[in-house]
Amino acid sequence: MLNNVAHVKADQFIVGRVSSGTKARLRALAEKELLSESALLRRLVELVLMKAGLAPIITETPTSARARRGARLMIRLRPDDQILLRERAAARGMPAATYVSVLTRAHLRSLTPLPQEELLALKRTLAELGSIGRNLNQIARAANQGQLATSPGRDDLTAMLRVCATLRDSLKQVLLANLKSWEGDSS
Repeated sequence: MLNNVAHVKADQFIVGRVSSGTKARLRALAEKELLSESALLRRLVELVLMKAGLAPIITETPTSARARRGARLMIRLRPDDQILLRERAAARGMPAATYVSVLTRAHLRSLTPLPQEELLALKRTLAELGSIGRNLNQIARAANQGQLATSPGRDDLTAMLRVCATLRDSLKQVLLANLKSWEGDSS
């Protein structure tokens, strides 16, 4: 209900006195909404004015530089969460803000985030697997047509299969580790 209020430039103060009980209830609601008391009051005032038929005056144009590059969002983190954020962002080679942006976008769009570096490594691995598969097909075709003077022996084929299986398993591990790393631990 409180999230649908338009954001406008705030450059004036409104002052008022309330009872300690009202202040405590406001603080509790602000905490529930993950807002500061000031931000909650600002939203409540805008909401009352909108319900009274007084539309907000928008001071920012949609073509501003901020709108073109995306909305900026300010959040507060607990110190231990901030440490985890920095560590995980550093492990991905990303600034913390970019890491949060990628996670948020992935969550909102039900995507599995994959950093560019990891995506390129996976693409290279898949290309190698494809190359091995093509080579095995050529060997099999030549063997079936009797064109091989000496065909690879059972041990050679077993070794090639082991390499393929190892690559496949490594690829699975990378993908699973990637998924798990974005989910984080439950502690």
